[in-house]
Amino acid sequence: MDAILTSMGIDAGVMIIVLLVLEIFLVLAVFIMSARMRKLNARYNSFMKGQNGSSLEKDINKRMGKIDKYAKSFGAIDDSIVLLRETMQKSVHKYGIVKYDAFDDVGGKLSFVLALLDDSDTGFVLNAVHSKENCFLYIKEIMKGESYIMLSNEEIEALRIAKRYGNDELLDE
Repeated sequence: MDAILTSMGIDAGVMIIVLLVLEIFLVLAVFIMSARMRKLNARYNSFMKGQNGSSLEKDINKRMGKIDKYAKSFGAIDDSIVLLRETMQKSVHKYGIVKYDAFDDVGGKLSFVLALLDDSDTGFVLNAVHSKENCFLYIKEIMKGESYIMLSNEEIEALRIAKRYGNDELLDE
C-alpha cells in the first residue's frame, strides 16, 4: 500500500491524519443525528402517549365529525338569521307618539297619535281623539311613508318621528 501511495506522491502519515479527521467528523455527525432522533422520538412518544395509532385515528375522526356537525349547525343558524332579518324588515318596529289636546275645553293632553311603521315605512297612524263625553279612534294606512288620506299636524309629526326611529343622529337636528 505504501508503494501505491508513494507512487501517487502522498505520504502515509498525511493520509492517516486525513482519515482520522474524517472519522472524527463522521463520529460527530452520528452523535448529532442520534440526538435529533432522540428528540424526535420523545415528541412522537408524547404525541402517542397512552394511545395506539388506531385509537388516535378514531379520536381524530370523532373530532372531525363534531366539527362537521358544528359547521352544519352554523349554516342553519346563518339561515335563521337571514329569515329573522327578513321578518324584522316586515314587522312593525318603528314608532312615533305625539300627545296633544284635541279640544280647548279638555286639558291634560289625553288625545294622542301613534304611528307604527316597518323598515319600508309602511304601517299605520292611529289617532285617539279624547273629548269630555267620548273617545274616537281613527286609523290611516301609511304606504312607504305616505298616506292617501290627508293627515293632521299631529299625525304628520308622529309619522316624522316614526320614520326617524333608530336614527339618533337624525333626531338631534
